[in-house]
Amino acid sequence: MADTIDVGLTLQDAAGMAFDAELPTGHHVLLDAGEDHGGQDLGPRPMHMMLVSLAGCTAMDVISFLRKMRQPVEGYRVEVSGVRAEEDPKVYTHITIKHIAIGDVEEGRLARAVELSATKYCSAQAMLRQAAEIEVSFEVRAAGE
Repeated sequence: MADTIDVGLTLQDAAGMAFDAELPTGHHVLLDAGEDHGGQDLGPRPMHMMLVSLAGCTAMDVISFLRKMRQPVEGYRVEVSGVRAEEDPKVYTHITIKHIAIGDVEEGRLARAVELSATKYCSAQAMLRQAAEIEVSFEVRAAGE
């Protein structure tokens, strides 16, 4: 059976563009438009949150896999950037994801963790891949770099 997730958005000020998103977990996220689109810059833009969601989804996969592989991860970072189409609806057309593991992590293990996330487990990546080319890379950095 399909998993249904309900999210409610409530306009905060009838004159503005800020919306409070209430998530199923009880958490709230305030979204807003930039001043050039009638907002007050009170929170992130929805399209920025899509990249945050992608980064979070793949990061949680990769760090979980690295821990299961007993890799000595001392730090971990994901950098995501997106290029949007020039015409409306201005979807992302190209997205880059860079995984950076810090510590004495085996490069082959990191490669496998990244591959599993990209091809099998990260639902955000699978969905965005339908609209955008996604380029994934990774690197291992020594602690203290």
